[in-house]
Amino acid sequence: MSDKKRLFLVDAYALIFRGYYAFIKNPRINSKGIDTSAIMGFMNSLLDVIKRERPDHLAVCFDKGGSADRVEMFEAYKANRDETPEAIKVAVPYIQEILKAMHIPIMVKEGYEADDVIGTLSKQAEKEGYQTFMVTPDKDFAQLVSEHIFMYRPKSFGGGYEIWGIPEVQKKFEVEHPEQVIDFLGMMGDSSDNIPGLPGVGEKTAKKFIQAYGSMENLLANTHELKGKMKEKIEANAELGLLSKKLARIMLDVPVTFDAKDFEMEHPDIEAVKQIFQELEFRRLTENFLKTFASENNEASSNLSRQNSNSTLTAEQPKASKSTSAGAGQFSLFGDPSDSNGQNQNLGQNTSAHTRQTTETTSHFYQSITSKKALELFLKKLMLQNSVCFDTETTGINPITAELVGIAFSWEAGKGYYIPFPDNKEEAQQLIEQLRPFFESEAIEKIGQNLKYDIKVLAKYNVTVKGKLFDTMLAHYLINPDMRHNMDVLAETYLNYSPISIETLIGKKGKNQLSMREVTIDKQTEYAVEDADITLQLKTHFENELGEANTQKLFDEIEIPLLRVLAAMELEGINLDKAFLNSLSEQLNKDIKDLETKIYTEAGEEFNIASPKQLGEILFDKLKLVDKPKKTKTGQYSTAEDVLSYLAKDHKIIQDILDFRGLSKLKSTYVDALPNQVEASTGHVHTDYMQTVAATGRLSSNNPNLQNIPIRTERGRQVRKAFIPRSDEYTLLAADYSQIELRIIAALSQEETMINAFKQGEDIHASTASKVFNVPLAEVTREQRSNAKTVNFGIIYGVSAFGLSNQTSLTRSEAKELIDTYYATYPKLKSYISTQVDFARDHGYVQTVLGRRRYLKDINSRNAVVRGAAERNAVNAPIQGSAADIIKLAMINIYNKLQEGEYKTKMLLQVHDELVFDVYKPELDAIKTLVKTEMEQAYKLEVPLDVDLGIGHDWLEAH
Repeated sequence: MSDKKRLFLVDAYALIFRGYYAFIKNPRINSKGIDTSAIMGFMNSLLDVIKRERPDHLAVCFDKGGSADRVEMFEAYKANRDETPEAIKVAVPYIQEILKAMHIPIMVKEGYEADDVIGTLSKQAEKEGYQTFMVTPDKDFAQLVSEHIFMYRPKSFGGGYEIWGIPEVQKKFEVEHPEQVIDFLGMMGDSSDNIPGLPGVGEKTAKKFIQAYGSMENLLANTHELKGKMKEKIEANAELGLLSKKLARIMLDVPVTFDAKDFEMEHPDIEAVKQIFQELEFRRLTENFLKTFASENNEASSNLSRQNSNSTLTAEQPKASKSTSAGAGQFSLFGDPSDSNGQNQNLGQNTSAHTRQTTETTSHFYQSITSKKALELFLKKLMLQNSVCFDTETTGINPITAELVGIAFSWEAGKGYYIPFPDNKEEAQQLIEQLRPFFESEAIEKIGQNLKYDIKVLAKYNVTVKGKLFDTMLAHYLINPDMRHNMDVLAETYLNYSPISIETLIGKKGKNQLSMREVTIDKQTEYAVEDADITLQLKTHFENELGEANTQKLFDEIEIPLLRVLAAMELEGINLDKAFLNSLSEQLNKDIKDLETKIYTEAGEEFNIASPKQLGEILFDKLKLVDKPKKTKTGQYSTAEDVLSYLAKDHKIIQDILDFRGLSKLKSTYVDALPNQVEASTGHVHTDYMQTVAATGRLSSNNPNLQNIPIRTERGRQVRKAFIPRSDEYTLLAADYSQIELRIIAALSQEETMINAFKQGEDIHASTASKVFNVPLAEVTREQRSNAKTVNFGIIYGVSAFGLSNQTSLTRSEAKELIDTYYATYPKLKSYISTQVDFARDHGYVQTVLGRRRYLKDINSRNAVVRGAAERNAVNAPIQGSAADIIKLAMINIYNKLQEGEYKTKMLLQVHDELVFDVYKPELDAIKTLVKTEMEQAYKLEVPLDVDLGIGHDWLEAH
């Protein structure tokens, strides 16, 4: 193969759609609101092919205007296809622009499909002695495979590609010659292209006919050998079969010409591609692109990179200054000594429309403070500022154990200062004492990126950060909640600037990674001050955008005050009963072993229960639990949770397998893992609450995730028993909002019937059941209440009759009737849902009671599946988000009251609608009143908020 010239022909739309759907659950949206998923997916695939294969010749083939000939033959050809998603319509012009910049030919012919263009070019190239690789996942191309033409198919899972030659096609389709794939497709039809095929003929039957008769024509000539209804169907639809074969055949006579010179791979226009990627905010893809073509010719690429870097400097802009170290008499607070005017360039200023800026291309003045005299001068100037950005550098990422290596400061764009800290703890404490007046000044605003981390680090040195705060990560979260919020992304997106990578200083993760303390002071300075400088500039940018998005009040009154609350909770942590967890682990071992034995007995043999492949074979090949088991894209039986859960009520072995999985996960994720997460210096577990993850405004818990501890099973609930007070002088208090989301939807929808039920203190689920089932409240059955509860919560998430049927014992028709009755009972609720969707269509977002916005870019999509998901978010985001905002307000108010009252009681955990406190026993009565009052009065709704309190020796007992 390597002796021949190789031509790669890429099926553009196949890879574009594949890229789009790969990100469908987590689309890539840039700061301009553009869905870049399809572009990113396509480019990743294209660069992967180029890196792997280094083709001599390559082209990308597009459809244009559909296949006129096929539509003329069969008007319904491809008529069943959904409208192309907007994201793909937007992607195609960008992709074609990128391909032009890469000097890759685009092959397209009006009135023909890419399949036909690729087929024609493949056969032409074959005649000229080329090997052609058709880059596509589309099985239809198998008909073109020959001795010199191959399919280059992306794998569904695990990445990579597989090559189909003649043997692979023979095995896959059970044909003698690849051309027979046309007959195979004609017989069984193709639902994606709306090719009808022969009625009653599926994949297995088509393969059987191919083996027996070889072709469509031969089958139709020998229908006398068939029997029964199959004979009747095929004879009655002979013309349809021949038509289907014509529709399935890829054309080989498209008016396009293979000219080897036109298809030769050339070096791309690096700057043009980078400019497009910059517009799309493709940081990693830019790195991937540069690496891909740098490896072709490292020296040339290096020279090109140097040329590009130097070309951004102009006569008016001096080459970027390096960091300096200030000894006695050398400290400057008024600018870089090398700059006679004392003027410094803003890091975010574009000196080239095509090149992202770095410290190498931008004038700046970063100085380390290394002498007593310089420090004195610095401190005097620092205390004169109104607003300062600071950033701590530490020995690690765990703020509980990390030690200060240095602190960077910046209050003017392009300038900043770095104070390195000694390794000796006493000396480090003496140095921080000199900075204490700054950190504890109420008059100076403190700016930072992820300030919660810095606050926790400084707390180890007994320093409290006071005064107004501005956190750029939180600001951006409110401005664009669906985007990433790390500093590198923000700098590249808003300032056209690429910061120094931490890996260039300390190396990649692993045993050879350095500590920041091992990095030279000049490199520490350049890296740390750059962070402070960039964050300062981002603050200037985000201040205006917070106002434009009407989220300034949310920022000032909820997210920033909550930052301090969460820092205190995380520093406190919670006590853990490790002995109890060890005992529970032993019990789980026994439970898991017992289930294992039961499953083996039910299966009739031993096998690896954790292996999806072996499990599928046992359940569906050996035990034949269902007639038509669901399969994955790789052809294996699906043993996913949703698939097995649906079957569990009818098959004991499946319920046992689900129980086995649940206990195994519980043991590994929590019971065995939690003791290892106890911090040795405190004896507590310290979770990390993340404010900028959930677009709804909910907090996320991490390391460990205490919000996902299972509570629906007995063993899962027992994990909570391991969380205990700090000592015998304390007890745990759990305070839980009762049905807060239902109360919010009742208030927002102004549904009087539901509002009155809450005001009268009725059981809302029983009340709903009474109304929808038309029975007196006292006669509501447990099952009726359960079904009403499922609908009450399901309505928030757009539950369908199918979904309700799966969650209850109701048939689908009964479920539909219940939903219809529910909406008839609560007409204003249905009206509210419609109003929310209409508002989202008009404005592109919905918002909570406190103004938190959830942007819904797909609310007007023509794709029904994508649009439906956005419509459900339009309803549930304001409800979930309002609940999140209310509990945040309660946390802030309670924390402030605990501080003001100098209580020993601490707030420890927030888990969705619940707060957990470590209460000093003599304060218990006062704390119960304080917590209940502040939670219930956190926000005034037309429906009263209700809080349940529980007290116990552990979290389970308290809850």
